[in-house]
Amino acid sequence: MENMENIRYKIIMVDDNMANLSMGRNMLKTYYEVYPAPSASKLFEILESVVPDLILLDILMPEMDGYDAMNKIRQDKRLADTPVIFLTAQSDEESELKGFNLGAADYISKPFSAPLLLKRIANQLLIAQQKRDLKDYAENLEKKVYEKTGEIIKLQNSVLATVTDLVEYRDTQTGGHINRTQLYLKTLTEELVKEGPYSDEIKTWDIDIFLNSAQLHDVGKIAIPDHILNKPGKLDPDEFEIMKTHVSIGVDAIQRMMKNMEEYVFLRYALLVAGTHHEKWDGSGYPAGLKGKDIPLAGRLMAIADVYDALISVRPYKKSFTHEEACKIIKDGAGTHFDPVLVEAFMIIEKEFAKIVESMKS
Repeated sequence: MENMENIRYKIIMVDDNMANLSMGRNMLKTYYEVYPAPSASKLFEILESVVPDLILLDILMPEMDGYDAMNKIRQDKRLADTPVIFLTAQSDEESELKGFNLGAADYISKPFSAPLLLKRIANQLLIAQQKRDLKDYAENLEKKVYEKTGEIIKLQNSVLATVTDLVEYRDTQTGGHINRTQLYLKTLTEELVKEGPYSDEIKTWDIDIFLNSAQLHDVGKIAIPDHILNKPGKLDPDEFEIMKTHVSIGVDAIQRMMKNMEEYVFLRYALLVAGTHHEKWDGSGYPAGLKGKDIPLAGRLMAIADVYDALISVRPYKKSFTHEEACKIIKDGAGTHFDPVLVEAFMIIEKEFAKIVESMKS
């Protein structure tokens, strides 16, 4: 007999005809653990303590027929995948269709022969086992994908943290800038997601990846000479032109990283932020002179975070502005330097920016 791997599968056989029940039990008991039930009520009594691998269910029974019993069986989550084979003396198409519509796995007409009954049962048990194996495989595959994704994220965060540390090590005058701007962006994007013209776009982003990638917005500063990057005073025009090249240098560095990595989704955000956060709404920014919504939203968001932090920070060539002064400058820059919609959102949550600055001091 093809009973799989000598497993003693549990089968409940339901039939109100005691002769059929006895005959069926004798046919099956050599290969299966059989639980005879002379009625639907007895079936549900057995189901309180036994979860079967298959149910043989008579249709024409008093009190509760097979169709009603089938409906009740399918309401039990434990039995959602348990195959049910109807046993019936009816052979009309309408009765069979009704059974299949209720979820029957097969039909066996009475009187049944032992070889046919055993073969039909073995087939359904095999199908059920294959479904379980496929489900287990899918769950294991999902687990492996989840673990692999976790490893990739750890690697990405490690790369970002290392490069960020290098940038801050080189740029001694902007301590904490990268961490603060990341928190500003988080606050601003959370506000924008609530409502407004950009909420639909932002909801398509992976916000965590965007925020982590934003740490690379000034990665190009690694290549700026020390005497310019850390000059204890205001840059002259020629020096400022050199400083501006940190954008193109950063873009080039990120693009080279993307060429050498299979998983680089996180770098796409970094590319946008690094390449466009110095663009201005009126087109007077650099490096491409982009204007309005031609500037990617990620870059427009970073522009506000970057400028705010520069304003409230001390530099060798300037004192720090107060939070209120910084807010006024950003508000006045709406429509020229900044996207007016983003400025409006900023003004709603500007106090959160001040709290971030205070928390980073402690």
